Amino acid sequence: MSFTQLIKRFVPPYKGLMGLNILFNLLSTLLSLFSFAAIIPVLRILFGLNAAEVVYTDIASVEGLQQTTAALRDNMYYLLNQQIELYGSSMVLLGLGLFLVVMTGLKCGTAWLANYFMIPIRTGVLRDLRQQLYDKILSLPMGYFTEARRGDIISRMTNDVNEVEMSIMSALDILFKDPVMILVYLTAMLIISWQLTLFVLILMPIAIFMIGKIGRSLKHASTRGQEQNAEILSAIDETLLGLRVVKGFNAQDKLRNRFEVLINAARATFNRINRRYYLAHPLSEFLGTALIAVILWFGGLLILGNHATIDAATFIYYLVIFYSIINPAKDLSKAAYGIRRGLASLERIDTVLATPSTIAEPVRPKTVRFERQIAFEDICFAYANGVPVLEHIDLKLPKGQTVALVGQSGSGKTTLTDLLPRFYDPQQGQVTIDGVDIREFMTHELRQLMGIVCQEPVLFNDTVYNNITFGVDLSQPAPDGMTWPEAVEQAARIANAHEFIAQMEQGYDTIIGDRGSRLSGGQRQRLSIARAILKNPPILILDEATSALDTESERLVQEALEHLMKDRTTLVVAHRLSTIRHADQICVLHEGRIVEQGSHEDLLAMNGYYRKLVEMQA
Repeated sequence: MSFTQLIKRFVPPYKGLMGLNILFNLLSTLLSLFSFAAIIPVLRILFGLNAAEVVYTDIASVEGLQQTTAALRDNMYYLLNQQIELYGSSMVLLGLGLFLVVMTGLKCGTAWLANYFMIPIRTGVLRDLRQQLYDKILSLPMGYFTEARRGDIISRMTNDVNEVEMSIMSALDILFKDPVMILVYLTAMLIISWQLTLFVLILMPIAIFMIGKIGRSLKHASTRGQEQNAEILSAIDETLLGLRVVKGFNAQDKLRNRFEVLINAARATFNRINRRYYLAHPLSEFLGTALIAVILWFGGLLILGNHATIDAATFIYYLVIFYSIINPAKDLSKAAYGIRRGLASLERIDTVLATPSTIAEPVRPKTVRFERQIAFEDICFAYANGVPVLEHIDLKLPKGQTVALVGQSGSGKTTLTDLLPRFYDPQQGQVTIDGVDIREFMTHELRQLMGIVCQEPVLFNDTVYNNITFGVDLSQPAPDGMTWPEAVEQAARIANAHEFIAQMEQGYDTIIGDRGSRLSGGQRQRLSIARAILKNPPILILDEATSALDTESERLVQEALEHLMKDRTTLVVAHRLSTIRHADQICVLHEGRIVEQGSHEDLLAMNGYYRKLVEMQA
């Protein structure tokens, strides 16, 4: 990605602020030139160079830039001589000092204003980038997250975004300021002495080439460094999630050694990156000093020659201007390094932003209506590895009935339920509601019909109240003329959750911890059921909602589920067959196919897969 592409990507929403930034940078640079100009008369007074023969020249009578510049300079010397004759050298020096202070104050003020208008651009671009990335994460299909590591995604949203802020946005700040300064200073140098400036311009590309050669290797190394950061985050994430198992199996040393390998590799990579990065400043300073030494020699030749084109005082002013170019030139070289480092992170972010969504929204969506039945018609599905998970599934789910899916682990039960809310789309066949393919509905409207209770409850580090109301729009009126707090309490009572909530220190306003860590497994599950009850969906998906619970918790949760399933169309995935005996229909899946189908009694009479499952559990 080139600098121009970066500008086109980040700056357009902030064109007004950028224009003000450039304007005040320009004013600051011009004011610094005027403040530096006070050096010339000061030097002439100190060295006694105010020749009486200098006369006033009418600017209108001269032609050409060089003659006009010379006339302006002579007029300034003429006025300076007059002031010295009237007030004396000491008073003129005092006036020049005051002029320098005022101009420097104005220069600093405009420089502050330039930064003042740049700050909203930097923070705004980073906000936009974070929001785009977060929105993309929310919109990506579930299949993306089965392939991507969670630590890598977190790294892209944190480390990579921070690297963009630290490098690219800092570099853009410099690139909008320093080129203006360099351009203005170079123009002034050309006006003062085009011969000397031409000599400088011949030498500068050599220095720029030497600095740029070092920076070109940074991008690849930075990419590898961010990948290693992602591996470290993944290792930390896995350790935190599996800490109980790690300690139970005395595997601390094994994980410690693995982590040590990761952080040592990352350290070596970032050593290389930072050594090259921090070489930019001293190298540019050394080259700048070498350039000044050469300019001193060449300028001395011009001053001491028979046909001098520049006097000593003006030459010192020229050197001050040239030295003022060195800092922005050094910053510019560091900005080039920063962009190369940041581009590596930006490319990692862009791989996420550019990921196409496999769940396409319809061009002409139909309105969702559920009045008769849901049907899975000749469904075939495989994940990214290509191994078939579901093969030729045909299943009907009439409205108001409960259909249970049973079978050994890996038979495709959860995958089949994931097709209904369009977490995935089948490679063959279709899922229909009242005969309409669900791909013709907007996914938001389709999922609005559904409530999902999973084996592992998904709760957030927030209050009980906010977790229960997670799936509803609180700006809308609560159901049945109640207030939302009343509706939440009613849902909690139905889910057998109100009693333990009321005993918590702050009741419904209690923070439940990361992933509900302050609650037991049964309490977490009952909260997720209360959330589904409050949403009041016509279609319910229960994915092994009681399989991880103890007997007492299972009884309470099962009672809550029975309340929840009443008068709803329910698709149940179950390992504990006792919980689905009264289902209207039970489907037995084996290796991705429905091998048996019927009521509990019918399947027992078949003396097949289902009977074996029942006997094993008994």
